[in-house]
Amino acid sequence: MREIRVTDLLDNTTYEQRRGDFRSRIIALKKDRGMNLGPILRLVFENRDTLLFQIQEMLLVERTTDPEKRAEEVEIYRTMLPTRSTLSATLMIEITEEGRIRETLDTLQGLDRGPYLHLAFGGERVTAQFEPDRSTDEKLSSVHYLTFPFTEKQRSGFLGLPEGERVMLLSDHPRYSAMTILSPGAIRSLQGDLSDE
Repeated sequence: MREIRVTDLLDNTTYEQRRGDFRSRIIALKKDRGMNLGPILRLVFENRDTLLFQIQEMLLVERTTDPEKRAEEVEIYRTMLPTRSTLSATLMIEITEEGRIRETLDTLQGLDRGPYLHLAFGGERVTAQFEPDRSTDEKLSSVHYLTFPFTEKQRSGFLGLPEGERVMLLSDHPRYSAMTILSPGAIRSLQGDLSDE
């Protein structure tokens, strides 16, 4: 996947003028790339477009114009780009009941440390790796960045999935068991991330 460079960014004024178009395109893109996993977990598989949008939004909200700070933002998000052997995702723990936030996060403790989230297809299971140091032993973050690293065999199998083959996103955390089946559009979109094109 093509890198994100500082030169890909619009200045804040131009971006603000075109923001509506950007948002509409990203919302449409995320229909295939965003999915719920049970009642409180949501994953959005990131790609160059979703990450570029996040950078532009961050720069606009913070009114960042300094070239060095803009370059720093690009560098942070560049590490989240998928590669030919790795899918990238943002995981959000969405708790709507204010009084249950702490209790629910405590229940999910260890989610980011164990091999609990997987993509499963054709007898293969690709386990998510979480970005380290977003949580402590006492407190689980509500947002995580993770990757799904494919072996070459798994990558070939995923790219060559027969029509109609199921791909599942699943959690087997001891206190949060959930599964969702990816739509054909989601599968095609993720195959695009892993392809050499």
